Amino acid sequence: QVQPVESGGGLVQAGGSLRLSCAASGRTFRDYDFGWFRQAPGKEREFVAIITWTGNIYFLDSVKGRFTVSRDNAKNTVYLQMNSLTPEDTAVYYCAAKIGEYAKWDYWGQGTQVTVSS
Repeated sequence: QVQPVESGGGLVQAGGSLRLSCAASGRTFRDYDFGWFRQAPGKEREFVAIITWTGNIYFLDSVKGRFTVSRDNAKNTVYLQMNSLTPEDTAVYYCAAKIGEYAKWDYWGQGTQVTVSS
């Protein structure tokens, strides 16, 4: 199993950029799909992006063209590069992991706060 740990959150002005990292311990890191989710105050948690173990990538429509996701299996780390941030991107961002296309997201990090000021 893996234990995701997020980092890289912070306060940024609208139009700015942040890069989140998700470090996950475990010998079989390369076998896992990793997802990024976020939860804004008073809202439900929503999917943001996924990078599968094969490298397939999918995004929430509202972040397409602004966010990119990548993974470095040698470093056991997944990245979420966020550009052109808006106040609507303000949320706690979570990294999650699973094995298998239809599996549940079993492993979650503690989250990292992203705040975008207008």
